[in-house]
Order: sequence, then C-alpha cells, then structure tokens
Amino acid sequence: MVHKSAEINLSVALVTRNRPESLERCLKSLRSQSIQPFEVVVSDDSDPELAPKTEAVAKHWNCRYIIGPRRGLYANRNYTALACQGTHIRTMDDDHVLPDGHMERCMVAVCSDPKSIWTTGEIGFINGEYCGISQTASQLYPSGVAGEVTDVDDNWAIADGATIYPREVFDRGHRMVEWFPFGSSYLEFGAYLYYHGFRSRCVLGALIKHYADESTVKRQDNINVIESQLYASLCFNLFFKPNPALAVRYSFASLRYSNFNLDLLWKLPKIIGKAKKRWQKN
Repeated sequence: MVHKSAEINLSVALVTRNRPESLERCLKSLRSQSIQPFEVVVSDDSDPELAPKTEAVAKHWNCRYIIGPRRGLYANRNYTALACQGTHIRTMDDDHVLPDGHMERCMVAVCSDPKSIWTTGEIGFINGEYCGISQTASQLYPSGVAGEVTDVDDNWAIADGATIYPREVFDRGHRMVEWFPFGSSYLEFGAYLYYHGFRSRCVLGALIKHYADESTVKRQDNINVIESQLYASLCFNLFFKPNPALAVRYSFASLRYSNFNLDLLWKLPKIIGKAKKRWQKN
C-alpha cells in the first residue's frame, strides 16, 4: 500500500555502488513493507561494468534509476536528495535491510511531526555475523566522533543511511559536505542542521539491519577518516558549541593518532578555513 497523505509524500533516496546483489536484497525488503514510499530513487555510482546489472535490479523493483555523480558517498547523497520529488526524503544504503513494519513506524513518526528530522537505530552485521545493536542514531561529540543522544526528541543525530529529512532542508540550500569520501562528516551535517533550526528525533523501535563488510571496518584508520573526524571536531568546538580549548585538544589528538602525518599537519589551516567558510556563510 502506497502511503498517501495531504501533507506527506516520502521519497527514498537510495545510493549504491558496485553491489547489485546487495541492492537486490535491500529493495526486496523495502518492497515487502506494508506501507510503500511515494517513490524510490536509486542513484548508481557503480563502475561501468556493473552499472547495467544495477540498473536492471532497480527497474525490476519499480525504482527510478539515475547515474550518480561518481564523486564519493556524500556527493551522491546530495545528488539523490535533489532528484527526489517528495515532501520528505529518506536516505537508504544498498547494504541495508528493513525488518517488517519498519516503514509503518517511520511514517507514523513523520506524520506526528513533519518539521523534524527523524532517525533510526540499527542492528549491525560484519560479513554476515552479528556485531551489535544501537537503539538510536548517534550525534556528533566534541571529539568529532559519534556519541549517544541524551534526548530522543531533541538532538542533532544523523543515521547516515537511515534519516528522514523534510524537503525544506535541501530547498534551503543545506548540503552534506563533499570533501571526504567517508568518515565523520555526516555527523557534522546533523549539528549543522540543528544550528540552523532543524532538530532530530528518534523513531524508537524502528531499526534497520546493516550488513557491512570488513573493508568498512578496516578503513577506520584511513587518513581520510581521521581528517574528516578532525573537521567535524573543529566544527563542533569552534562554531556549534564554541570551546577553543577543546578545539586545540582534539586537533592535537588527531595529529597524534595519525602519527603526526605531515600531510594532515599541513592541511590543518585549510580544514579550519573550510569549517569557517561553511559555518559562517549563513
């Protein structure tokens, strides 16, 4: 049943890259939901040899297929959101599976408060093995990493691939930063939106199943991840909740964690400049 409301039309903005089998599993779970979204837009960043198979999967499940910008995950998230036509935009990843009743819980929440951002928790799997559960999404902490929310109805949490945004977020020109291919920058987006008047709320009990692989875990020590964490920390401590002492402390911690990587050291002024430009432009 497609959900119809005088106020709510939910678009699913699904990003994918080089995983047609995973996308098949994801879309099967989505199309098994008792309540269906207004539309599903699949934006494909796949390599050319896998794009035709990915397109076939998307069309088999009655989705609108578009070629992604191939400039990284967050560029694709922005691109897909802008392609959506609904009043609300739900992010989704190709390695997610929705348990029964998930979309119904989400729609009840959105209809109760259409102005807020809504996030869900997840059950995690690595290489198919259960690895843990998070009842809610996480929010940005001063260190630049994810931390627990303290108020499920008033926070700046973002679930990277399981967040429902009012379309107004993107209509007002707000975007995820596209400087980092992965890492903590999505958490910065939650704090940035909170700073601009959007609060996040948690859809309690609406978990997704997230099937990650070892490559996701291994890249946590990648310099790009450390750089994005430093950026997020600086945004938090210089602009969101200003605390210069913490900004210095966590900058030093990031440099030390990277074994004082010279590339990161020389990038520090540039990272500060990017953070300043983003947070002071509005």
